[in-house]
Amino acid sequence: MRIPNLLLIAGTGTKSGKTTLACRIIEQFTHLNITAIKITPHFHETTPGLKAIIEEPGYAIYEETNIESQKDTSRMLRAGADKVYYAKVLDDRLLFVFDKIKELIPDGTPIVCESPALRYYTEPGVFLIISSETTNKRKNISELLKLPHVMFKFEELNEIISLPIEFTDEKWSLRGIMNKD
Repeated sequence: MRIPNLLLIAGTGTKSGKTTLACRIIEQFTHLNITAIKITPHFHETTPGLKAIIEEPGYAIYEETNIESQKDTSRMLRAGADKVYYAKVLDDRLLFVFDKIKELIPDGTPIVCESPALRYYTEPGVFLIISSETTNKRKNISELLKLPHVMFKFEELNEIISLPIEFTDEKWSLRGIMNKD
């Protein structure tokens, strides 16, 4: 399923810089009223500021309302996202839950999403992978690396003044490169 207004982020493991990269993109494009999404297969306890939208067996969707915490979703909101959604879901229900979240978002809205597994089910406008020398729990992303992507190194992110992406005509693309529709 092709979703041109989706920018998808994956990483080489925990603490690889996925949320930092998402926040950089949100800050660079605050004028676009971006919707940010974080999807995880980990069923952590919810924190203050997460407003339940749907809580069902096997998945839950929340809207982040707290800009004060250090949680990834709060950081995205603080970076300037118009809305931030957080979903806990196992991979076998991932596409179903993503479709539920999309129902909450007006068509054509730019979406920045942190969910490596979603790439197996969708073709985003742009797919970014971030790697880090200090990654805690390294993940095997060899299958993701076979898919079209752009790779950034977390340690070099601060040297990049403007990320080489753009959002025009309701789709994310790499600056100077035409994406196929």
